[in-house]
Amino acid sequence: MTTIEQKPLFTQLPVGQDIIFTISNDTIVANQINVKFIAEVHISSSNPPNVSTSADLVGTFKTTPNGQGVGIFDLRAVVENYVSADNSASTENSGTTTYKGVDSTTKQFSLHLVDKYSRNTNSVRWLAIQFKTQYVDANGDTQIVQSVNSENYLLFNGYLKYTDVLQMGSGATQDDFGLNISKYNLSSQTDSFLTNAPTTQYANLNDYGTLAILIESLINVSYIKFTYNDSSGDQIGTEDLEFKYDNGALNSTVNNNASTKLIYFGCFGGNLQNYSTTFKALVSAGTINGGSIYVQAFDVSNNRVSQRYTININCPDEKQYESIRLCWLNQWGAWDYYTFTKKSTRNISTQGTTYHQLEGTWNDSKYRLDSFRGGKKTFRVNTTERISMNTDFVSEDDNIMFEELINSPEVYLLKEFQDTTETFSALNQYVIPVRLTTSSFTRKTVANDKLIQYTFEVEKSKTLRTQSI
Repeated sequence: MTTIEQKPLFTQLPVGQDIIFTISNDTIVANQINVKFIAEVHISSSNPPNVSTSADLVGTFKTTPNGQGVGIFDLRAVVENYVSADNSASTENSGTTTYKGVDSTTKQFSLHLVDKYSRNTNSVRWLAIQFKTQYVDANGDTQIVQSVNSENYLLFNGYLKYTDVLQMGSGATQDDFGLNISKYNLSSQTDSFLTNAPTTQYANLNDYGTLAILIESLINVSYIKFTYNDSSGDQIGTEDLEFKYDNGALNSTVNNNASTKLIYFGCFGGNLQNYSTTFKALVSAGTINGGSIYVQAFDVSNNRVSQRYTININCPDEKQYESIRLCWLNQWGAWDYYTFTKKSTRNISTQGTTYHQLEGTWNDSKYRLDSFRGGKKTFRVNTTERISMNTDFVSEDDNIMFEELINSPEVYLLKEFQDTTETFSALNQYVIPVRLTTSSFTRKTVANDKLIQYTFEVEKSKTLRTQSI
């Protein structure tokens, strides 16, 4: 019979890893000719696929038995095409996912600006495979027999680093391997939101940003607790953000839709000012300035199921340097953020197409010599802006965050919160695509460098195209 001899050890799979399946059928391989193993790959953006139908079939792949009589499939190159970064807030839940109270189904807006929760739309998919054995019988007819189905796997838009340790199985699964990411499923006080960034971060009062929750099978999270502290560390307010449909999280009943398996929530000062009367009152009173926000997840029994994340609110800089906030796609397909508060410089470079213009008016009824005509002219100018920015003094714990920044395929510049009524066009101005032009990163340590500070440079992806003449 067709048998799965080797498979991924865990059912949560970052697509940027080897996704190996080894298939065998000893009887057919030994007794038949032209044997091939078949993998019918099903990927779904909704509920787990039904491999008995062709509804979610994305491809059929074949391989011949190797020298040991087995077929080996690596599906990474296939599945990584079906996930991507989430940039816009979910538009699936009418009246729930909002920006300043505006429904995401009414006006599109960036994920980073979300008031409360937003489901993912692109970063998670379901995977299931049906394996079969094919051969040519004595009559020359092709036979396909003895199918076997894989488990349902949850794909997400992450990747493995060379330093990530893969876990091997035991007993019947001793040949299986994979990355154990159980620490991101939020069931204990040591578990993490979907980021490698340090649990202590710094941001301005008006900065936007999100954290993400990865959900495997059961909802362990009942609410996110925000604790607000003043500059002395004294608690000055709390707020619970319930993990429910009305806030943009899940449907009224638990379901297996891929969009519910990764949930984002706004947790920085800009997001909280969008909707929280408690936080806005603290801002108006000035008591939160220089203070902090604690962010923690709790279950239905009020047990804490995550580490405590601290967002320290920067005090206004005495030198009044421009603050520049970047966000980037991290290792797990969610977003990380950092606000550069020290010296920054902006450089404008231009590139134009030139031509030689004739003097005088040659296509009018009379020739006229105009002083502005003639000589070398620029037909059109394309302008590119580069920004060089410096961090504050940081800790060694921040190194992994900056390493992911320089490795990230998607980087953006975020504008700050503005207490105004937004229009559709204004919403688009909050997120500016940039390209990181810093091409190398030297990890600094306290032992080597005493004080740690980094400089990065970005280039705005969109050029300014001026008038043509």
